[in-house]
Amino acid sequence: MNIAAEPTLSLVGPGRAGTTIALALMANGYRVVGVAGRSIDAQSTQDAAAICGAHARFVSDVGIGASAVIIATPDQAVASVASAIAATLEPNSLVLHLAGSLTLSVFDNLVSQRSDIRVASLHPLQTMPSISEGLDRLPRSFAAIDGDPEVETIAELLELRPLRVAPIDRARYHASAVVASNHVVALLGQVERLAASAGVPFEALRPLVEASVENAFSMGPSAALTGPVARGDFKTVEAHLRALDPGERDAYRSLAREAARLVERRGDGLERLFKDLGNFDG
Repeated sequence: MNIAAEPTLSLVGPGRAGTTIALALMANGYRVVGVAGRSIDAQSTQDAAAICGAHARFVSDVGIGASAVIIATPDQAVASVASAIAATLEPNSLVLHLAGSLTLSVFDNLVSQRSDIRVASLHPLQTMPSISEGLDRLPRSFAAIDGDPEVETIAELLELRPLRVAPIDRARYHASAVVASNHVVALLGQVERLAASAGVPFEALRPLVEASVENAFSMGPSAALTGPVARGDFKTVEAHLRALDPGERDAYRSLAREAARLVERRGDGLERLFKDLGNFDG
């Protein structure tokens, strides 16, 4: 578990997440020795290599001289990349992926080829729209980890709060992260559209959104829920559905049903209201 006096690192996948993690590790004593991407001449590969002060390499060569190799490619490429780098990995080196949806089984073929290396996964529970914002947001964020104990040391170096997630729970864990980030953003997209259709600026909803999120985490979601569904005001829900463009109703209906589930409010009238959308077109 001890990290070498000057640990070395190679990166496969020079996108925002991989480059952010590499730069954060550089700030904590790592030296980046290689960066590989779609091709050695790809602009993203060259840019990441320059930022990290490293050489752009072929994928097959990134293991040379690296005590750790980070695979930050799209999920579907992790297994093939792991197999491609097997031959040049240094003995006892650590290979880790950043994919939230994948377990360590993605490394089964690599481990069968190289029993002398170690594997792990590290998935920061944070969004990284840019490298600079990613570096600012990593500290104090949680990260799902698994595998070799050194990954916990790496997480702590990055000021992440490590959280071990069992393989059997990995898909549900990742689904929760997707809902928390991607689905919330998609929902805010609907907020922006509806507000614009009423002549209201999107920014006007910010205090309400921020307070609602804060309440959900401080009080718990069910206690924090307010609004027409929570108080059983189905006439207001019906008025909303009548007013909405038909293309906006499915999302509203689905989330209203989830709100009813959250506060355990059930009833045939509510279900008929959600299902009988044809009545609202007249």
